[in-house]
Amino acid sequence: MESFEFFNPVRVIFGAGKSAVIGQEAAKLGKRVLLVSYLDQSFFSELLLKIVEQLKKEQLEVVTHYAITANPMMSQVRKGVELCRENHIDLIIAVGGGSVMDASKIIAAGVPYPHDLWKMIKSRHDVEVAIPPTEALPLLMVPTLPATSSEMNCGAVVTNDETVEKSYVFHECIFPKLSIIDPELTCGLPKFQTACGAVDAISHVIESYFNCVDDTPLQDRLQEGVILTIMELVEKILIDPANVSLRANIQWASVLAWNGWIQAGVNPGSPMHQMGHVISARFGVTHGATLGMIMPAWMRYIYRQRLDRYVQFAQRIFGINPNGRNPEEVALEGIDAFEEFIKRVGVPTRMSQAGVSAHDIDAMVEEVARISFNADQTLASRPPVGREGVKAVYMGAL
Repeated sequence: MESFEFFNPVRVIFGAGKSAVIGQEAAKLGKRVLLVSYLDQSFFSELLLKIVEQLKKEQLEVVTHYAITANPMMSQVRKGVELCRENHIDLIIAVGGGSVMDASKIIAAGVPYPHDLWKMIKSRHDVEVAIPPTEALPLLMVPTLPATSSEMNCGAVVTNDETVEKSYVFHECIFPKLSIIDPELTCGLPKFQTACGAVDAISHVIESYFNCVDDTPLQDRLQEGVILTIMELVEKILIDPANVSLRANIQWASVLAWNGWIQAGVNPGSPMHQMGHVISARFGVTHGATLGMIMPAWMRYIYRQRLDRYVQFAQRIFGINPNGRNPEEVALEGIDAFEEFIKRVGVPTRMSQAGVSAHDIDAMVEEVARISFNADQTLASRPPVGREGVKAVYMGAL
């Protein structure tokens, strides 16, 4: 395990019915609120009305920005920043999934930001072009989808409408001040969004598990526990979607998947996410679905390079007995079992299901190289992967 510094200042209020205190808590953080949610807010309309009522009861002024799409765009962020500046907003409340929370973070940092907003995004990895933000408006998160951990981390992802580039910003200034996590708000989620959120959460742990440094026995067990918990819970939830207890447990597991706790000392890359971003940016695919497509293909391409870890995954996650067997067969059986799980919960595992064809692959590889390759022209992973590897994974995911 490597040396590390861990910091997470997010205050969390967790529990069924806790959304009733949004107004009271918001009043402690600001007076003029930008309430951010989806462009299509039909699913959340009643919730949003209740939140507005709470805020007005506390004598807060409310400006709404219901404009965010599943893969948030810089144009939506820019409009949010304009609204904040025009209305002297001093608090941003995000109600939605990772897309809404990520957009809200960039809006919050964008209000005092002196440069073009895209400048804060790490849009290149081979040279440093980003100018990180240094301050942001306070953020209150009300997550409605267990998936990204955005409610308890300092990362945000966005797509540039003009260049069709999708990338991210990480900075301590966009940690939320408060996240009010109410599992009741997730009980009405459609099955597909529920499943994609679970796969997304698992992918955060998978990135750490397979792209980690060696000798991380405690973190291995923590990560395996989160993976197993989410896998077990999502299948139960798809049968019993209104079960608040199940929803609560998967929501907390999803938060822990990417709030930094299980990544401490592991120093992982996120190559599967970098490849998934290109799919969602170019084809409008739900983020969790892109990870369902990439993860099995990535694992099949790379498993021989870290065979012991893939055997461990097969044994500990799927109970596959490796004794007396060829390690490669055990590893592949574990990968097959993982892909079958993704299929079983209703998430696609092939890019062709999203309209991607072999003719698209070369351009996708170049997009990954342009945005995500380091100066040595490889993608940050263990072991590092170049253009040939990225292409092989994309072809394996077709």
